[in-house]
Amino acid sequence: MIFSGLKWLGLNWDEGPQKGGDHGPYFQSQRKAIYQSYVQKLLDAKLAYDDKGAIRFKLPKKIIQVPDLICGTIDFDLTPEPDMTIVRPDGSFIFHLVNVVDDLEMKITHVIRGEDHLSNTPKHLALFEAFGGKPPAYAHIPLILNRDGSKMSKRDEGAAVGDYAVKGFVPEAVRNYLSLLGWSPKDNREILEIAETIRLFDLPQVNRHNARFDMDKLHWMNGQYITQMPLDRFVELSRPVLLEKNVITESTDVNMVRQVLEVVKEKIKMLADLPLWTSYFFSDSIAFDQEAVEKTLKKAGARERLAEIRTKYEKTAPWSAAQLEGDLKALASEKGLKTGEFIHPCRVACSGRAVGPSLYHMLEILGKDRVLKRLADAP
Repeated sequence: MIFSGLKWLGLNWDEGPQKGGDHGPYFQSQRKAIYQSYVQKLLDAKLAYDDKGAIRFKLPKKIIQVPDLICGTIDFDLTPEPDMTIVRPDGSFIFHLVNVVDDLEMKITHVIRGEDHLSNTPKHLALFEAFGGKPPAYAHIPLILNRDGSKMSKRDEGAAVGDYAVKGFVPEAVRNYLSLLGWSPKDNREILEIAETIRLFDLPQVNRHNARFDMDKLHWMNGQYITQMPLDRFVELSRPVLLEKNVITESTDVNMVRQVLEVVKEKIKMLADLPLWTSYFFSDSIAFDQEAVEKTLKKAGARERLAEIRTKYEKTAPWSAAQLEGDLKALASEKGLKTGEFIHPCRVACSGRAVGPSLYHMLEILGKDRVLKRLADAP
């Protein structure tokens, strides 16, 4: 799940699980012999001992300084701390031990983690000292809180990366938003491509204050990304959604899919909204918004105007957005009515909705036969 979430975000790693490299194995379940060898080193040096089946590390009774790239240097007094269990009686290894051993063996240079781990760091430094190894540079970043100020847990909205795709977020927006939690460029820009974020990011600029997760802002940012997104990328992200929701099939004409997505793109804020905005292009069964029907199609004179549009459009050639617009405006002028008196019933009759993309581009894509039929069959 973590790997798939990172890949969805477009975050790749140079070495590790699924990639391989010189410092494997990469799963702790496969590294037991390595951990045991380090435990034996401590036992041989009299820096650890057996305590009723558990192996405990002798914490040095002194003040340990933690140099942190964000928090500065912090002193921790380990004098009152009890010795630390590193191996449970059942033989399983404690987090503190495996964390340090993995960092040593894999030659980790920087550890960036939540500040709730800050109190663990002096214990880790004590282990590095016992092993005679150089510790990595540490940077403890502020925690992410919910909007009400409570600490975000794994069950809270926004905590699971996998949920973003299901809800219709695009990875570029989520990646951008997450990178700004607790950090921002000096010019206070909010829309940043990943290359720009990498260029500008500097650990000492990370705020000391906890960040608050604002889902409304993420929704806004998602809409901004979709609006500015190249059409090819929008099609790439949208097609799987339309397939999953049975709006299209694998055999649906790819050019029509592209045309539809091009005209609705400006209206889409979340990919999950795609079926609502596109289904009437691909199906002859329209789901009519009853409020729009009552307000627009049941309005006095609406039936007559639909019939007049149909008569006008029967002669429209070529069937293009520009020609359709010109013919409808000419009709309105002939009847001495505002263009909206024809636009609104035509839109509802052909799409089932009161809002949508450019009417004339919508009609062009639907095609003459379907438009004439929908104008005649409107409820």
